[in-house]
Amino acid sequence: MLTVASSASVTTWDPVKSFSTEAMYMGNLYEPLLWKNPAGSAEEYTPALATDWKVSGDGLTWTFSIRDGVTFHTGEALDAEAVKNSLEAAKDHGGASFIWAPVKSIAAPTKDRVVFELEYAAPVDLIVSSTYGAWIVAPSALKAVGQDDKYFESGVDAGTGPYTLESYTPGEKVVLKKFDDYWNSDEPATYETVDIAITADAVTAQQMLTAGEVKYSTQIPLENIESFENDSSYTVNVSKSPFNFVALFNTTRPPLDDPAVRQALSYAIPYDDIIAVGAQGYGTQSHGPVPDGIFPYSADVPQYTQDLDKARELLAGAGHPDGGFALTLTYASENSAEKRFVPLIKDAFAQVGVEVKVKSQLFNQQWEEAKADPANAQDIFVLYYWPTYSDAGSDNLYSLFHSSDEPFFNLSYWKNDQYDQLIDEAGTYTATDRDKAQSMYEEAMGMLYDQAPGVFLYDAQAVSVVPHGLEVPAANENYPFTTFFSRFKPS
Repeated sequence: MLTVASSASVTTWDPVKSFSTEAMYMGNLYEPLLWKNPAGSAEEYTPALATDWKVSGDGLTWTFSIRDGVTFHTGEALDAEAVKNSLEAAKDHGGASFIWAPVKSIAAPTKDRVVFELEYAAPVDLIVSSTYGAWIVAPSALKAVGQDDKYFESGVDAGTGPYTLESYTPGEKVVLKKFDDYWNSDEPATYETVDIAITADAVTAQQMLTAGEVKYSTQIPLENIESFENDSSYTVNVSKSPFNFVALFNTTRPPLDDPAVRQALSYAIPYDDIIAVGAQGYGTQSHGPVPDGIFPYSADVPQYTQDLDKARELLAGAGHPDGGFALTLTYASENSAEKRFVPLIKDAFAQVGVEVKVKSQLFNQQWEEAKADPANAQDIFVLYYWPTYSDAGSDNLYSLFHSSDEPFFNLSYWKNDQYDQLIDEAGTYTATDRDKAQSMYEEAMGMLYDQAPGVFLYDAQAVSVVPHGLEVPAANENYPFTTFFSRFKPS
C-alpha cells in the first residue's frame, strides 16, 4: 500500500464538471484520448484511448482511432460512441466547456472512429489532452448523472484508468484501488491500494512524511526544502510547471496609462530577489506571460532586469522626476509566495519615489473587485496564473491581454488593436502551421515587453521531496495538478 498526504480537496467527483484540485485524483481514474508529453520529449504525445489521429489540411476536420479492448470500471466496453457522448457532455456543461468552443460537431461514424468538425482551425490534439474537460466516461454513468446530478458525489467513478475509487471520506481521505482489468499491461499500477490523507496544512504534511506516517507528500513548504536537500534519506526533484506570476498595471488612468511609466516600473522590479524570496529559489524569470515548457514559450522574448537608474531616467522623461505618486497593489492573501515577495516590490518602488499601498484580499474578492469597475480598481494586480490546457497562446496571451468589452482576466484593461489582430491570427495557425503561429505569438510577446501592460515576474518550478525507497516520475508540466500514482514504484 502507498500512503500519501495531499492538500487536494474534492469539489466534485463528476469528471465532466471537474475544474478544481480533484484533478489530482482524476488522472488516476480517467483517461483522455491523448497524453501530452513534457517539453523535450522525443514524441509530443503518448496515445491513451486513441491509438492514432489525423487532421485535414485546413485544420477543420480531426479524426481519431479509438483503442480496442478497453473496459470501463463499470464493465462496459469503450467505443467511439462513448467518446462522442463524453466529449459532447464536456462541451455542453463541463467545468472547462470553453476549451471546446472551436468544435462544431462530434461524430462516431464507426465503432472505432471519432470525427471532430470545427468552426475554425484549432489544435484539437492539445484540447483532447487537457487536464480538464477531456476525460472519457462510461455510458451508464453519463446516463445516471443525467437522471441524478448528484450521482458521482457519493464517491463513485466510471473511468478506464489504472485505479478505481474505493472510498471517499469528505475532507479526510481518498482511497484508490488497483483496477485489475486495466488495458495497458505495459504500465500496470504497482500498488494495490493508494491511501491518501487530505491534509490542508503543508507543515503537517511534512511532519507526517518525516515521522513515517506516510510514504509521500505532495506538498512541502518551499522554505523547508533545503533541509531535505541536506538529508541523505531524501531526494529533491525539480521540474518545470505551467504556473507563473505576473503583476498587471491598470492602464486606464494616469500615470499607468503611459507606457514609459510602466517601463520604468518594470526596470525597478528586483526579479532575482523576488525569485529568491517568493519562490525560495525554485523559479526562473519569465520571458513574457507564457511559462517555460508550454507552447508558445520562447527564450528569445526579451526580459527587463532591475536597473534603478534607468527607471528614474524614464520616470523623469515621463514628467515624474522624483516619482511622486502612489499606487495601490492587491494580492491574494492565501498565496504564500505573493505574501513573501510583494514587500520587495513595495520597497523597490520606494527607491524610485513611488509609494505602494498594499492590499491583501482573498483571491475571489480581489478578482471580483478588479472586474467591477476598472476606473476605480487597483493600480497593480498580482496574479498567479496557468493555462487550462497546454496552449498558452489561446489562453495566457489571449486571456490576460486581448481586449474585451468587459474585463475577465485582462486586469490591465489594456487595449491594443495590433496585438489583438496578431493573437487572433496566430490562433488560426496553431493547428496547421505551428511554426508560423509561434512566430506571430513571439511578435505579440515583443509588444508586451515594449508596451509593458504587466510585469512578468517568474515561472514557478515544481518541487517534490522523494524518500529513498520510493521511485517517483518527474512532474509533467502539462498535468500540474495530477499525481500519477500508477507510476510510483518501490526502489
